[in-house]
Amino acid sequence: MFTFPARLRGARVLQGAAAFLVVLGLLLWWLLPIGKPTPSGSVVFSTGVNSGVYERYGKMLKDDLGRDLPEVSVTLRSSEGSQENIARVASGEAEFTIATADAVAKYQMDGKPGAERLRGCARLYDDYVQLVTAKDKKIGSVADLAGLRVGVGQERSGVRLLADRILTATGIDPVKGITPVSSGIDTMPVQLERGELDAFFWSGGLPTSTVQKLAGRFSISLVPLTPSLIAQLHDTGGASARYYRSAAMPADAYGEAQGNKAVRTIAVANLLVTTDRVSEELVKGFTRTVIKSRDRIGEKVHPAQLVDLRTAIYTDPLPLHDGAQQYYQSVKP
Repeated sequence: MFTFPARLRGARVLQGAAAFLVVLGLLLWWLLPIGKPTPSGSVVFSTGVNSGVYERYGKMLKDDLGRDLPEVSVTLRSSEGSQENIARVASGEAEFTIATADAVAKYQMDGKPGAERLRGCARLYDDYVQLVTAKDKKIGSVADLAGLRVGVGQERSGVRLLADRILTATGIDPVKGITPVSSGIDTMPVQLERGELDAFFWSGGLPTSTVQKLAGRFSISLVPLTPSLIAQLHDTGGASARYYRSAAMPADAYGEAQGNKAVRTIAVANLLVTTDRVSEELVKGFTRTVIKSRDRIGEKVHPAQLVDLRTAIYTDPLPLHDGAQQYYQSVKP
């Protein structure tokens, strides 16, 4: 019987072993993840009150996240605003939210549960305090609100925090000095129009569509908040009040409601917030989508146009999440 020489048999064994290793390598390449895993799973994004900027921004951002992070399921959850949003993220009820810097700082200062776990992803856009009144009420300053029916936002909103501080700084007791009405931006305009309110506070990006629509059907005025009020807020609001700055609503924000003139007011930054529980890859992807979606969302939600890569990293009072830091480093010129 013919047999291969030992040398040839060895060569065939080696060839067979090499082929086996190639097949094994291909199998492992197919079965095992290469590089960092793609973010997946479910997250909750806590937004805001119906028809407010947070809620509208969240709905449009969800669409972009669906395209950029297809393995991540995003659930939007409405809220009363910044103060409730922060509590949800800190407790683990939500993974992401938007909140004002002053509300974040107050949560930290009050030593509330989970405060040390909070992290920033991006500085987004500024909220502007809007004190809206019926034009025939002749309200020219915050001091004129004494004894009147005033919408002050819902209990756990950033609006309520600001309204209470502004009234206190002006010398008006926010509970006894006015008739406070706990309503959100979804109901306050209608209440003003019906004569159920004399004025209301709102804090949001410019222009806020609900206020814009109100101005189109009802004669309103925007009450100025003078720069001197900033110093008073700093005196009465503690360290978290340092996030307020003097600003002006541009003349075209609400047009006739402002007499087509700029109106002095107070501004405070909005932050995209998460915690150290959320993975670096997910935060990196989430932050990337926020920056990339600016122009598309900004066509419908105008404040989103102000999201700026150059300032997004300034998330004071929160440390930047490591995942967000990685994203900013990856796009640094």
